[in-house]
Amino acid sequence: MLETLRNAFKVKDIRNRILFTFFMLIVIRIGSQLPVPGVDGEVFKSFFEQQAADGLGFFNAITGGSFLNMSVFALNITPYITASIIMQLLTIAIPKLEEMQRDGEEGRKKIASITRYVTIALGLIEAIAMTVGFYRGGYLVSEDPLTVIMVVTSLTAGSAVLMWMGERITEKGIGNGISIVLVINIISRVPQDMATLWEQFIASKSVPKGILAGLIIIAIIVAMVIFVVVLQGAERRIPVQYSKKIQGRKQVGGQSTHIPLKVNTGGVIPVIFAQSLMQTPVIIASIAGKGNGTGIGSKILKGLSQSNWCNPEEPIYTIGLLVYLLLIIAFAYFYTQITFNPLEIANNMKKAGGFIPGIRPGKPTSDYLNQILGYIVFIGAIGLAIVAFIPIFFNGVFKADVSFGGTSIIIIVGVVIETLKQIESQMRVRYYKGFLND
Repeated sequence: MLETLRNAFKVKDIRNRILFTFFMLIVIRIGSQLPVPGVDGEVFKSFFEQQAADGLGFFNAITGGSFLNMSVFALNITPYITASIIMQLLTIAIPKLEEMQRDGEEGRKKIASITRYVTIALGLIEAIAMTVGFYRGGYLVSEDPLTVIMVVTSLTAGSAVLMWMGERITEKGIGNGISIVLVINIISRVPQDMATLWEQFIASKSVPKGILAGLIIIAIIVAMVIFVVVLQGAERRIPVQYSKKIQGRKQVGGQSTHIPLKVNTGGVIPVIFAQSLMQTPVIIASIAGKGNGTGIGSKILKGLSQSNWCNPEEPIYTIGLLVYLLLIIAFAYFYTQITFNPLEIANNMKKAGGFIPGIRPGKPTSDYLNQILGYIVFIGAIGLAIVAFIPIFFNGVFKADVSFGGTSIIIIVGVVIETLKQIESQMRVRYYKGFLND
């Protein structure tokens, strides 16, 4: 990794792209500290400290503390992520969008444009919902309509600006703009989490116990990072042979290649899907000031909240964790089904004269790919479930009050690996251009 970055800084164009990305991230972090006009920050912070355990902790982590500060970037890029997921689902359901996706670069630009409009619409809806909650909770400095409009406008505009910055990083920076924005927000919370672990398990203990606790924490984090790296890079390569064809007096084709089927096909998306489904009712109830009673509804909300899972004093709520892990596995299969089409791949192979050795072209090839995909998706889903489970277990059993969890590690590792690949790809293109110019 360090060697890649060192070589990248030797190339002026790539160095400029890295510096552009760096300065954009500085602007984003500054924006995360600018408070939304019209919201009483101290009153909201007091409310957040009471509710952080009930679903708002992870939301604050992926916004880089913007939600706790109630900054103009409080919504962050969550509306864009949601819009992207909705567009992926609609592409499968609406033939017009599917046709756009197949139109190459022009089609992708049209879909990207629609995604921007959907993002702003979702941001507006979320901003209105949050502002209504603030209004009812008494977190606004004034209850006049202009203050309400100002808060809604600030939150919506902040989300739109972050989306624009992410796209500029993709275009003029090192790529993966939206993902990099998400990662820098998560990383910004890591020092605070490390300080919390230090105070809770090391500084407050005797020297031998503190050293042992520190070694255990480091070992768990390193093991999880290594596991995620392996999970992200693991793939099953299906061999493909192309038959030889006669063109004129020459034989062409006949080469061997492979279809790389990633073990973790869905990446972090299944975890985000499952987490969003579990935490959204909790967040809405927290902002609305509900869910603190003793009724069945309050108990269900407690079961949906991660802060109550693996708690030895109230083990019944760990049922929510089992539901969460099952949702991760289910969403891993669901997302793979909507993003990977074995029948289309089999038909394309057949048209190009390709076949999998020992498997007949056409539908038998499609069935074979489906069978293999079923095996490896299960392995990937179990891997994701393990990564998500470990931090929740330690938070529940040992009361480790940190927002940095398995989802954060998957996002950080995945984006870092993909970004380094992008940099290497840009360096390779640069090298080929220089070679051709010579």
